[in-house]
Formats: sequence, structure tokens, C-alpha cells
Amino acid sequence: MKSCTSCLYVCALGLIVGLDLLVHCDIPNSLSGAYLRGDVNCAILSSIHSKVIDLHKRTRPEPFICTDFNPITFVRSLAAIHTIEEINNSSFLPGIKFGYVVCDPCSSPPKALHCLEHLLAINGSLPVLSDYSDFRPSVKALLGEGYSELSIAIAKLLGLYLFPQISCTSSSPVLSDKLRYPSFMRVIPSDVHQTKALVKLMTHFSWDWVGVVYGDDDYGRAAHQSVLEEAKGKLCFAFEKEVTHYLDHVDVDKQVKDAVDTIRASSAQVVLLILKPQLVEKIFKWMIQTNTNRIWIASDVWSMFGPLTKMPDINKVGDIFGFSFTMGNIPGFEDYLKNLRPTPGARNDFIEEYKELRRNCSISPLNCSVDELLGVVDLREVYSQRVAIYAVAHGLKKILKCNETACSGEINFPPWQLVESIRSVNFKLDGTTHYFDENGDFTDGYDLIRWKKTDVGRNIEVVGKFLLEKGQVELLNEFQELTSSVQVQFKCLESCGPGSSKSVTNNSCCISCIVCTEGTYTNKYDESSCHKCPEEQHSLENATECKPFDEMYLFWSEAYPIILLVATAIGIILVFTSFIIYLTHRDKPVFQMADLKLSCFMLLGLMVSFIDVIMFIGKPNKPLCQAQQAVYGLGFTLCVSSILVKAYYTFVTYMPMNLSTQHHLKTLHKPLINVFMLTVGQGVILLFWLIFDSPDVKREWPETGMVKYVICNEGSIAGFAVMHGYIALLALICFLLAFMVRKVPQDFNDTGPIIFSMLIHLFAWLCFIPIYINKNQTEQKHIVQASAVLASSYGIILCYFVPKCYAVLWDFYSNSSNKTSSRYAGHHTDRADTELRDQGPITPTSGIITSGVEDDSAESVQTVSTPSSDDTTSAVHSVGLSEEDRDGTINST
Repeated sequence: MKSCTSCLYVCALGLIVGLDLLVHCDIPNSLSGAYLRGDVNCAILSSIHSKVIDLHKRTRPEPFICTDFNPITFVRSLAAIHTIEEINNSSFLPGIKFGYVVCDPCSSPPKALHCLEHLLAINGSLPVLSDYSDFRPSVKALLGEGYSELSIAIAKLLGLYLFPQISCTSSSPVLSDKLRYPSFMRVIPSDVHQTKALVKLMTHFSWDWVGVVYGDDDYGRAAHQSVLEEAKGKLCFAFEKEVTHYLDHVDVDKQVKDAVDTIRASSAQVVLLILKPQLVEKIFKWMIQTNTNRIWIASDVWSMFGPLTKMPDINKVGDIFGFSFTMGNIPGFEDYLKNLRPTPGARNDFIEEYKELRRNCSISPLNCSVDELLGVVDLREVYSQRVAIYAVAHGLKKILKCNETACSGEINFPPWQLVESIRSVNFKLDGTTHYFDENGDFTDGYDLIRWKKTDVGRNIEVVGKFLLEKGQVELLNEFQELTSSVQVQFKCLESCGPGSSKSVTNNSCCISCIVCTEGTYTNKYDESSCHKCPEEQHSLENATECKPFDEMYLFWSEAYPIILLVATAIGIILVFTSFIIYLTHRDKPVFQMADLKLSCFMLLGLMVSFIDVIMFIGKPNKPLCQAQQAVYGLGFTLCVSSILVKAYYTFVTYMPMNLSTQHHLKTLHKPLINVFMLTVGQGVILLFWLIFDSPDVKREWPETGMVKYVICNEGSIAGFAVMHGYIALLALICFLLAFMVRKVPQDFNDTGPIIFSMLIHLFAWLCFIPIYINKNQTEQKHIVQASAVLASSYGIILCYFVPKCYAVLWDFYSNSSNKTSSRYAGHHTDRADTELRDQGPITPTSGIITSGVEDDSAESVQTVSTPSSDDTTSAVHSVGLSEEDRDGTINST
């Protein structure tokens, strides 16, 4: 029994010792350059060396050999260590010793993963489990890394364990994605805000023509893309150059030289550099050698890089602006650096390496590779390390259930429990409140800095702020003059004046001024788009305001309306003159044979048509538009109807045909009734047109210019077409009837005037049709219609009335009147004689011609055949025989 008890005691003691070693002693020493064992440990990843030797030549997974000691990142690690020691020396975590372990990834993602593998290892190996809920490594949180590319690499692996990671300088926007990086946090804003700040800085100083050079790592590309998105419509990029991120890349110097050549060749005077400080230094050396200066915009990666401020001839490169994360002072840190040595119980090989480098500087200053820490870094810059450590400490205080005297929580807890505890902290440090947003980022903004020129280099001074809530760059009062002092001579574009707008087709070509098109305007400088004119207003190209449309119609004072008025007046005078001559000489044979009543109706119709032309002049209104069509339709129909009656009688009288048919057709010849019925037909058409779809006023815009044409819209196209078609049909019938009996004696012959006047009418309206159906000839429609009315009216009066009036006034036919009557009588005698011979005599009682009965009495034939004087008068003007027949008839008589 005692033996078993002793055995159990030994096993329990061994288990306790094993657990103690697991908690306190499982800190890897092979990769840890500095550590302090504690009850709860925090890992610190800091690239104290800048590169891995021959990384691009690595063909076997051999140990990494780091070089190029970086005093900046070394000071950052010391700031974190100093803060941890400050917490241990206080009662912030009572009874708890806060430990740390530092690993140097040497700015290499593979080396960073190597560090992480050792930091998470338990008993020298990294366990592979299906469930990491009870995964309890010796370190509970990780501070780092400084470069976004490294933070992204390790954040992907830490997301598997939900291991809390806090960065002080990794600002890549992708790290805000909690689906991809669920356990990542940072005490700075995302680059989304930094790019906004950079763009706001450049627009604040009116730098709209810039170049950008960025690294080919995840951080550089993401920041570059973010700048492009933010700069749309605001900035124009003269060039965009990508440079390798790795300092030991075989082509790094070639790519830097290529970027330098691009900068020097470009007219852009402002250059944004999203690069490591070592690459910026290479570019500045080329700028100094070629005596080239620009205005440089620094990303957060190098904006506070102290060694660059002491670079020889740094003042020759030009003005340098940038943003830094919110800075502050770490109490006692300067004294800590002056008396630099590890805390008792801690180990720090990096301190020893630094001191060894400094001893070499004292022995051989020319071969010195590292400067005094206080001279190469602005201690305000590393304040974020202090904030990050206190964020972890506040999370630990919550999960360890600490009060003022003790912490009662479990020390060896799974790290995933610390993630939410840290993310939910809200604490005040050095008078400033700090907290994480929903993406695990701080939102406290940036300090705007300028590298001020001095006799020994540059001093970094804060000249303004960029607060995320306001989204604006604000210069401090004492630096307001910077706005005017840093203006560049060349800009992408001078301001776009009123009448134009800015346009950016893409982010790599210059903003251009786009002239406002018709119907749009701008009345201010540099507007992003042109404004549309309100209803019933318009503008021409490059307009600064909109104006009401000008109305266009036939003004009384314009040339063409005056011509119309003169032509109308002449036409009316001719109508009145013809009417007076007709009345005065109505007893003359010419007018007796022309049928005075029908001629008067013709003159009345022409008078109405000429008056209608006047209605096309002046601003249209609905009654006027209706009158234009109705007056012309009725007036000209009356005239053409009268002509048709004349042509019909001539046709019936002298067209060779059967006498019974001729007699039947003559019974239809009722001049006044015919004219009335034909005119009423047109009136019915007009009545239906005006009732169902009447002409009205229309304001028509040809889609360009400031003019709207006020015209009369015909309303129903069918009504318009039927009205004109009706007149055209009457005119065509007149033409055909006159044309078929055109070979008649020329004395008092009306067929010629009828043919030519109707041809003129039909031709005038045929010319009107193409312009009417052409939508682009809106302003010509009413002009052509008025001209067609004039042409038609003049065709009738000049072809029909003027020749008759001329003949009467000059007594052209006075000597031939009797001769013509005798010719007509002789022609009728011969015709009657021929008919009697062929058909037989007419019996006195019945009047029927009997075939075969001879003519015994010439007197009786003469009595039957000779027409009365009235018949002679009405027939002489109609179609007769040919010239040869007429002469033969006269001779035989």
C-alpha cells in the first residue's frame, strides 16, 4: 500500500512539474532574439534586420541568414518591451508577470511563418488538430508585424487558431476583412482612410497632375488601387510605376532606375511614393545626382523614417509631405534608450548586436552601419507600440478577472478567448481614449507632417491633421501659408470655366474640359457635370445660362413676307383690273363668248386665294390656321370649278361623238349649279376636317439651336390631303378635257390657257409635296405653301385673263369678229348639209331624219341647218374643225 502511495505521489509531482514547464518554460530559444519568461507571454514580431541574404537563390529549406540591422524597427521593439516592463512594475496586473518573446522575420514572409511556427509550438512541435478550442501555446497574443505583407501572411495562419494579432503599422485595407483575417487588429486606421487623406492633401493644394510609384507587394498594390479609386474625378495620374518590394531582388536597382527615368521625363511635379524607405532612399540618391526636385508625398511606411532626414543633400530633392499615425510621448523611454540594457531575468541579443555595431563605429567611423538610436528615430513615432501593449494588457485584465489586488482567472487559457476581450476594450491612455471599431481598426486619424529643411538635413514637424470624422485636411494656424507657398508651376489643367465641365475618362490621363452641349449649361468653375436646362428653355454649346426659345415665323418686316405681300398686292390689282375690264367691255365678242358669269366666279376665287396668302404672314393662332386652309380650299375650288365648267362645255360641243351622247352630255351642263355643287363638295370636306381634327398652332423645334418654329399644324393629314387632292383632281380633269379638244381654231380658243394654267397649278403643288413630307424642312412648309398658292393663282390670271384683257384693250380682234362669225356659220352649214345627205331629210312634223330622202329644196336645208345667233355665239369659242376643213367649208359655201 505504501508502495502504491509513493508511486502515485511521484506521478503527481511529475505531472505538476511538467505543467509548470509547459506554462513557464516552453519559450523557444533557437529563433528568439529576446525574451522574458512570464505568467502570460506576448510574442513580438519585429523586422530588426531588413533582409535575408540570398533569398532569391534559396533552393534548400536551410536556416535564414539575416542582415542589415534596422535601428527603426529595433527601437519599436524596445518601445514594446519598455511598456511591458512598465506594466510589470505597476499594479495593473496584480500578481501576474507579463512576459514577452521577440522574433525577427527579417522582412521576409517565409521567415515570418518560421517564427510563428516556433512561437506556437508546444514541446518543440506545432500540433495538428481537428479542434483547436483547447489549443494552449505559451504565448497568448502577438504584436506585429510592421509590414502589411508579413502581417497578411501570418494573419492567414493565425486565423486558423483565432490567435489574437495586433499590428502597429500594417495599414493594408484587406486586413479589415474579418472573414479572411478574423483575429487581426491594429491600433492605426486602415489605408482606406490614408488614401483618402493623401487624395485630400493633393486636392487641398490643387495638385491634380501627379505620378505614383508603388511596391509590388500586397501592401503596395492594395494602397495603389485604393488611391486610384479614391482619386476618380479628382486627380490625374501622369504615370504609375511598380517596383519590386524585395531589397535583394536581382533587378531592384534596374527597376528603381526605370522609375527615376519616368519621374524625370514626366511633367508631373508631384510624386506619391508607396515604398519601403530603403527604396525611397535609392530614388532620392538618383534625384540628387541628376539635380532633380519634385514635391514628394510619403506613405506611412517611410514618412517618419529618420535616416532619410539625415541623408546627404536631402534638401535638394524638394518638398516632402506625408501622414503619420497619431504620435505621442512614451514616459521614460528616452532615458531607457540612453541606459540601454536588458531587464534582470530577461535576455536581448539584439541589444548586444547593436552595441557591437556601435563599438565598430567608434573604432572605424567610415565603416559605421548604425547611428545612435536617439538620432535616427523620432520617439513620438513609436507611441503606437505603447498603445498596442496596453490594449493587450486591458484584454488580459478582463479575461484574468483582475482587480486592484489580484487576478483570479486561469492563466493558461486558450488564446481565442482573448480575441473578443481585446476587441471590446475601451480605455484611456495618456489622456486619450482608444477603442477598436467593428473591423478591428482604430479611427483616430493622422498627423500631417512636413520635412522641414535645416542646415543639417530635415526635421519632421506636424503641420496639420486629418480627422476621419470630418474627412478634411486641416492645417494648423501657424502653417496656413503653406497653401500658397507650395503651388506648382505645371498643373494637369487650369480651371474649367463656366460653360464646360470636368471629365475624367480614366485615372491615367489628364482631366479635360468638356464643352457643355446644347440644352445644358454650367455657371461655376470646375463643375463635374453640365446641368440640364429647364422646360421651355434651351442653350447653345458652351453656355453659362439657359434662355427661353426664340419664336420664328413669317414676320411682317422680313424680306420674304414683304415679297409675298408685294406679289399678293400685284395679284389683287390684276384681279380688280381684269374685273373692271370685263365689266367695261362685256359687250365685246371676246367677253361674250367667255361667259361673263363664270369669269366673275373665277376672279372671285382668285381674289380669295390671293387674300389667303396674307394669312401666312404674322404669328399663327388657331383661327388663323383654320382660315389658311379653309379660305384657300373654297376660293381656289370656286375658280377651278368655273374653269372645269368651261372646259366641259367646250369638250361636249366639239369632241367628235354620237349626237345622242352629245345631247345627253349637254343636258348636264348647268354652269351655276355645277360650280355650286363642286364648291359645296370642297366645303363638306373642310367641314369634316375642321370638326374632327382641325389645324392648330404647333411649336416645332428642329432639335438644335435656340429657335422654335411657330407653325400651323395641319391636324388631320388625311383632311389636308383630301382637300388638296380634290382641287388637284378638278385641275387634272380640266387639263384632260382641254387637251383632248386642243386642235380648234385659235380665235377665242380657251383650251390653251386652261392647259397651261392647270399645269402650273399641278407642278407647284408637286414641288410642295417633298418639302411637306421632309421633317427637316419644318420652317419651309408655310413658305412653300404660300408660294404654291401664289403660283397657282398667277398661273390662272396670267394665262387666262391677262391675254383676253390685252386683246380687248388693243382691239386685237376688232377687225376679225365678223369674219370669224361667218366662218362659224359656214362651218355649221356644211356640217348640216353633210348630215342631211347621209341620213335623210327632216320631216316637218316629226323632226326625224329619214335615210334616203333627197334634198329637193336648198332653202329647206338651209332653214333647218343654220344655227341661231345665240348658238353661234356660244359655240365659236369652243373646239372646231382643223384649219384645212375650215377653209374647205368656206370655199364650198
